[in-house]
Amino acid sequence: MLNLKVLTVAAGLLAGGLGLPVPEAGAETLKTNAPMAYLYEPESKTILFAKEADKPFEPGSLAKVMTAATVFAAMSEGEILPHTKCRISEHAWRTGGAPAGGTTMFAAIKSEIEVLDLLQGLIVHHGNDAAIALAECLDGSEEKFAERMTVLAKNIGMTGSRFVNPTGYQSEVAKTTVRDLVRLGDYIVENHRAYYPMFSQPDFTWNKIFQRNKDPLLGEIRELDGLGAGQSETDGYAALASVERDGRRVIAAVAGLPSDKARLAAAKEVIEGSWEYFGISKIYSRGDTIANARVFGGTQSEVPLIASSDVSVLLPRGTTLDYRLRVVYSGPLTAPVTAGTATGELRVIGANGIVYRAPLETGASVPEGSMQEKALDGLMELLFGWL
Repeated sequence: MLNLKVLTVAAGLLAGGLGLPVPEAGAETLKTNAPMAYLYEPESKTILFAKEADKPFEPGSLAKVMTAATVFAAMSEGEILPHTKCRISEHAWRTGGAPAGGTTMFAAIKSEIEVLDLLQGLIVHHGNDAAIALAECLDGSEEKFAERMTVLAKNIGMTGSRFVNPTGYQSEVAKTTVRDLVRLGDYIVENHRAYYPMFSQPDFTWNKIFQRNKDPLLGEIRELDGLGAGQSETDGYAALASVERDGRRVIAAVAGLPSDKARLAAAKEVIEGSWEYFGISKIYSRGDTIANARVFGGTQSEVPLIASSDVSVLLPRGTTLDYRLRVVYSGPLTAPVTAGTATGELRVIGANGIVYRAPLETGASVPEGSMQEKALDGLMELLFGWL
C-alpha cells in the first residue's frame, strides 16, 4: 500500500550555513502596513512574504487583469484572433463608454474594433467599454464571460476567486485574494509574454483621443512593468505589481489600503523589500542526495532521492532562519526502480507554510528482488509498517 511519506531533513536553517550574508543581531525584516500582502519570486518559485494571503476582498478594476488573461487564453486556443473585429453594442457604449462617466477608451457605438485594439483600450485605458465589448464578442454577454473568467481562474490555481463581470464594477459576490492575484500575474508573465508589454505601454490613442496608461504605479516604482490597480467602496485600494530588476522578477499584491497614496507606499515597501531583506542561496546542487526513500520488493530496501536541478531559494537575511526542510513522496516505492524517476519533492516550510518546492528523482536503480526478499519485505510491512 502506498502512503504519503514525510521526512524531516533539517529542523532549522542557519543563514551562514546556507551561504547567506549574516547581518548583525536584530536585523530588520520586511514589514508592511497593508492589511493583506503577498510577495513571490517566480524563478525560484519562492514565497517571500505573506500576510492574510487568503483573505477575500472585492477586486474592483483588478478584474480587468483577469479579463485580459481570459482573452489571452482564448487567443492562444485560436478561439478568437487578434484581428477579429468586435461590434460595440449600445450596452457596451452606454454602460462602459463616455455616458457612464468612468474610464473608457471612447469606442464609438455600433463601430467594429479589432481585439488587439480593444485589449489596448482595456489594459492601457482601463476602458470599461473595451471590457464589455470583449466579453460580448467572446460569449455574447458579460455574465457568460464572467463564468469563463472564474473557470480560468480555478484552472490556474486561483482557488479563492470569483468574478461576476469583466469591468470590476462593484459586486458583493466578486472576490479575490492577494495570493490569487499574484498567481494571475505569474500566469500572464509566463504564458502570454507576447501581450504582456501592453501593461507598461505608455499611451494609446483611439477615436483621436490620446490617453496615457492609467496604472497609477507605473513610473512610481523602478522597473515596474505591470499589472494594475483596483478600488472598491467596501474593501479599499489594492494593487498587483510585477518588477524585473537586476535579472530577478518579483510579483507582489497588496490590498485593503485606505487611499491611493497608502496603496503606492505599501506596494513600494513590499517590492523593495525583496531586494533589501532577501538573498538567494543555493542549498543543494543538482545530483545531491537529500534523503532516502524506502523500496519494497527490491534487492535494496532504500534508494537515494536526489535534486533534479540546483535548489536555489530566496531566504531572509537573518542570523537564524525559522525554516524547515521536508521531503514528501508516495512510498514505499515498488521494485524495480529506475534511476532518474521523478519521485516526490523537497519542501521549504516557513511560518506561513510552504514557501518553496523542488522536484526530486531517484538517484539509483533497484532491481526486483528474489521471492525471499519480497517475503521479508512483506513480513516487515505487516509487523512494523513502512515508517
